[in-house]
Amino acid sequence: MDVIGYVASLFIGISLGLIGGGGSILTVPVLVYLFGISVELSTAYSLFIVGTTALVGGIHNATLGNVNYKTALVFAIPAFIAVYFTRAYLVPAIPAEILTFGDFVLTKDIAIMIFFSLVMLAVSVSMMRDSLNDTEQTFDQVGPQFNVLAIIAEGAVVGVLTGIVGAGGGFLIIPALVLFAKISMKKAVGTSLFIIAAKSLIGFIGDVQRPDLEIDWNLLLSVTAIAVVGIFIGIYLTKFIDGKKLKKGFVWFVLLMAVYIIGKQF
Repeated sequence: MDVIGYVASLFIGISLGLIGGGGSILTVPVLVYLFGISVELSTAYSLFIVGTTALVGGIHNATLGNVNYKTALVFAIPAFIAVYFTRAYLVPAIPAEILTFGDFVLTKDIAIMIFFSLVMLAVSVSMMRDSLNDTEQTFDQVGPQFNVLAIIAEGAVVGVLTGIVGAGGGFLIIPALVLFAKISMKKAVGTSLFIIAAKSLIGFIGDVQRPDLEIDWNLLLSVTAIAVVGIFIGIYLTKFIDGKKLKKGFVWFVLLMAVYIIGKQF
């Protein structure tokens, strides 16, 4: 299973390189079901793996001029604060057993995975919307606008979400950047990778400070290195693969994975 896990780790980076997101959707299931790591620790590992991989992709996009630094800063500050406090204080405060109903016990791990599967369902719905490309053309016609309050609010929400499930939140960030910051899809993807990297790595700092989490650095760094290789493969494959077809396939994969996780937990 470890060998399969390392192969799957490659696809974490490939996903980020191809579509600018989706890496975190793969990371937690890979760590939980293939490497046998606990759910809470997997969400911590996911922050580091996705954060580091997204940083590499973000730097690459920056060299191409596809990063809007003003938007990244406005979005990232509330996200930083939210994800740090969520990982350092909110997640540890969740009781090991949340509620009992007959023979069923809703544990912390089960609750996180169910919530994660709901996030995955939201990813599917978000990526099924084909209206973003049409919206982008409209923004280009009306000229640049900048809804600061909406960007700050979205940043805080994504920060809390990232903290709970270890997801980068690219499926929320990219639509927010297009809708509220009025930037092109290409720049939204590049900017999103920088935001994902920064808030994920800051969230991981909250985990490193916790004495109850024992981090296997050898495993973590190995998976991260493979994912980084994957993002370069993904960036290279964008020259040959139709992005729209890829996203449709990824949507169905995420949907099936969400259903599998819900069934697995119950």
